[in-house]
Amino acid sequence: MGRLGPTEIILILVVIILLFGAKKLPDMARSLGKSARILKSEAKAMKDDDKSAAPADPPNNTGDQQPPAQRIIQAAPGDATNARPVNEPTDTTKR
Repeated sequence: MGRLGPTEIILILVVIILLFGAKKLPDMARSLGKSARILKSEAKAMKDDDKSAAPADPPNNTGDQQPPAQRIIQAAPGDATNARPVNEPTDTTKR
């Protein structure tokens, strides 16, 4: 009980093909793969940001504010058509 045999798996695949249609399945698989690549690249970028983050310098009291750093987020690795610059959030808390 609870284990799927080969006949149940085939039956599920036939129902999926009937529901979504054979034409849409490759597009759905392609978009799922693209989403997985985006998620993986963003997770890697977050890990790299954590590793490269240096200890914060003490704030200077001269009133000079530096503009927030910008980085490019790409929709997929190597996809320059959907890249867009974003402003990184800055820490505005006082210590």
